[in-house]
Amino acid sequence: RSGGDGPDVYKGKICSLKARALLIDMEEGVVNEILQGPLRDVFDSKQLITDVSGSGNNWAVGHKLYGYQYREDIVEKLRKIAEHCDCLQCFFIIHSMGGGTGSGLGTFVLNLLEEEFPEVYRFVTSVYPSGEDDVITSPYNSVLAMKELNEHADCVLPIENESLFDIVNKIHQMINSGKLGSTVKQNSLITSSAGSAKTGQEKPFDAMNNIVANLLLNLTSSARFEGSLNMDLNEISMNLVPFPRLHYLVSSLTPLYTLADVNVPSRRMDQMFSDAFSRDHQLIQADPKHSLYLACALLVRGNVQVSDLRRNIERLKPSLHFVSWNQEGWKTGLCSVPPVGHSHSLLALANNTCVKPTFIELKDKFMKLYRKKAHLHHYLHIDGMEQNCFSEAVLSLSDLIEEYNELDATEGGPRTDPPRLKIAV
Repeated sequence: RSGGDGPDVYKGKICSLKARALLIDMEEGVVNEILQGPLRDVFDSKQLITDVSGSGNNWAVGHKLYGYQYREDIVEKLRKIAEHCDCLQCFFIIHSMGGGTGSGLGTFVLNLLEEEFPEVYRFVTSVYPSGEDDVITSPYNSVLAMKELNEHADCVLPIENESLFDIVNKIHQMINSGKLGSTVKQNSLITSSAGSAKTGQEKPFDAMNNIVANLLLNLTSSARFEGSLNMDLNEISMNLVPFPRLHYLVSSLTPLYTLADVNVPSRRMDQMFSDAFSRDHQLIQADPKHSLYLACALLVRGNVQVSDLRRNIERLKPSLHFVSWNQEGWKTGLCSVPPVGHSHSLLALANNTCVKPTFIELKDKFMKLYRKKAHLHHYLHIDGMEQNCFSEAVLSLSDLIEEYNELDATEGGPRTDPPRLKIAV
């Protein structure tokens, strides 16, 4: 917007540039907000699918009812957007797990993508419910959605609302306590929308959403900019997912604010790598350092040399516990263009068994409700929804937890290899 008028920008407004995105919500309020917000010019009104009533926090309504009702419309719009791509790399699905539309219709779209575009990778950014969740049926919705993610996603980046909230709080505490003082630039936080022609008061979720947006920006930077070690999105799945179902990646992001001085000493760069492996910068509450790494990816942006990468990997390696058969399990990407306002940034993605406690907690919450058959009738009166959907979903989650247990138990390689793809020779 600030680059003056060009073919895509007229009087500071984006006119011809449209996001390749499909916005779906069975409650039109959120989509209407986007259409009235600062990004309204970026989204095409033909890329929206809304209903009025919402899915009532019910996975079955989102998946079985609205899924089949809107199937043709979704497929048609997906095709149109996909046809605009010169080189379609992958699909991103961004959804929440606790509500009805996010979990039900979100995973329905995931299945559709597998049917319509079987060879294109599917990356899913799933927001998991927090401890103080306001949706009583969210354990049902999350476990039913987990079964679909296990079977149909290529890569899942789980994100917890609690972690996002903690990051936002920590940043604001540091600024308000004056500890950072003059070392941090004004409006340079990852959680601040300043600079994006923003009017009106920020909503509490804006800061949390900005963190997720920055995660996706870092993930796609190689596709958008030059770099000495560029990386395809497909390479993430290829290198970080050794077994098809163990595709849940812990993400951490650093820095979370920009320092005032531009000349960053190399010590600070080393600090950035250390931060990426500390729990404060993770988007999910887990402890990868005391769990087993299957593989790890470092996506760096800015003026960073390959030698810096290698030095830091060698420095960090002794403190990280990798499986015996993949001691060199590092994937690296270097993009030379840093994020706006930063000198460099780092996104670390770890395939680690530390996601297991999150899944165990989810299963426990599910079983508490399911043993009493509480709220089941809301789901079972939807056409096509049967009780065995619940037992299959919890079985799928138990199998996943068991696969992580087997890896943890051996502290090296699994005693019996998790099921691999069968290749006919």
